[in-house]
Amino acid sequence: MGLTLFAFWLALSGHYTPLLLTLGVVSCVLVVYLSHRMEAIDEEGVPLQVSLRILAYLPWLLKEIFVANIVVAKVILRPQLKISPRIVFFHGTQKTDLGRAIYANSITLTPGTITTGVNGNEFEIHALRAADLETGEEQAMDLRCSRVEGS
Repeated sequence: MGLTLFAFWLALSGHYTPLLLTLGVVSCVLVVYLSHRMEAIDEEGVPLQVSLRILAYLPWLLKEIFVANIVVAKVILRPQLKISPRIVFFHGTQKTDLGRAIYANSITLTPGTITTGVNGNEFEIHALRAADLETGEEQAMDLRCSRVEGS
């Protein structure tokens, strides 16, 4: 992390005098030390294979967001507001915190649904319409998110 931070600082700084290089190294070492002491460093990270698999997942997610936008717009623009808000619990199949975060954020990004809580592999989801939960999209999203994380 320290070398990456220093390279980033060096690229943005544009100054290569001995004094500024020394101050840059000292500040980067201090940031790494403080981050480690505060336990702010993510030990899990994002493996390269996840980064590549998410590129295949994003087009599907964007399509789902687009379709859900149209559905929610139709519901809201109708004179008779036909909503039936529900909070439901889904059991996710993700094995890592990264996988659970991808799944929870994917649900929240999809209009009409929001993840209100995560406890282990249990996801608490608020939906604008109960009928939207019966389409099986959450299970499809769960499966795709599990594929992204590699499980």
